Amino acid sequence: MDLDEVLQAVGPRLRALRMERGATLAQLSKSTGISVSTLSRLESGQRKPTLELLLPLARAHQVQLDELIDAPVTGDPRVHLRPTRRHGMTYIPLSRRPGGMQAYKQIYPPRWPGFEPEQQIHEGYEWLYVLSGRLRLLLGRHDVVLAAGEVAEFDTRTPHAFVNPDAEPAEVLALFGPQGERLHVRARPAAK
Repeated sequence: MDLDEVLQAVGPRLRALRMERGATLAQLSKSTGISVSTLSRLESGQRKPTLELLLPLARAHQVQLDELIDAPVTGDPRVHLRPTRRHGMTYIPLSRRPGGMQAYKQIYPPRWPGFEPEQQIHEGYEWLYVLSGRLRLLLGRHDVVLAAGEVAEFDTRTPHAFVNPDAEPAEVLALFGPQGERLHVRARPAAK
């Protein structure tokens, strides 16, 4: 694919990405600082994309720049996860789609956070699976310690907090739905 073909494909990709997220040109303009007319011309292919335009669009859509331009595969099929650290915890994103259900591997350091945390609330629904170690879940009036192999799921509008009570790290697989999406668990019928 030559450069002109790559640039011509950016507009339809930008439009599809915006439509998939249910955003209007006006909303995207507000979040990027790019005028509605420029965004419209980019999507229709009447304006060539530049780095100055694509960087804020990638940020607004929460995607990598190479997703906007459909950069060729480099030959390495592995997913390169970029961990982030927040408040001493490590978050490793396992999904790349903004909005909707998000998956993370979370690593709670030993004896984290080192004090009795205040329970927080926010919109959404969370499902946790403890991979290794133990995780103390404070959920409303409940105080539960989850061991490796145990699962919890809850509405995040219920006050909640997490503690690693042990001298070893705790690793957790977490699925979070910001709009309150619940997981659908299917079980096999009982044997007769």
